[in-house]
Amino acid sequence: MYDKSQLMKGTLEGCILKILSDEITYGYEIVTKLKEYGFTDIKEGTIYPLLVRLEKKNYIRSEFRPSPLGPSRKYYEMTSLGREYLDQFIICWNEVSDAMNQIFNRKE
Repeated sequence: MYDKSQLMKGTLEGCILKILSDEITYGYEIVTKLKEYGFTDIKEGTIYPLLVRLEKKNYIRSEFRPSPLGPSRKYYEMTSLGREYLDQFIICWNEVSDAMNQIFNRKE
């Protein structure tokens, strides 16, 4: 059986950055949005290491903010470097997606 986890790791970084390009939010909300978009197998344990990696690369930054429902939450926002990376990711994704569609949709 095909293990899609390797395919997902690379694409999830782009998806997280796209979500953060629209709004500042926290980890659980990112997981919720990804599930709404169809990534039904996503778990928080998958997303938080990606957030740490993106922050180490200076694509995002974080800060703790008060939560109305308990302890403070760590909110993430995209940096200008993250915006540049996302722009490049989208270009590459479109190229790969177009090539994949040509391969898998070709008629022999």
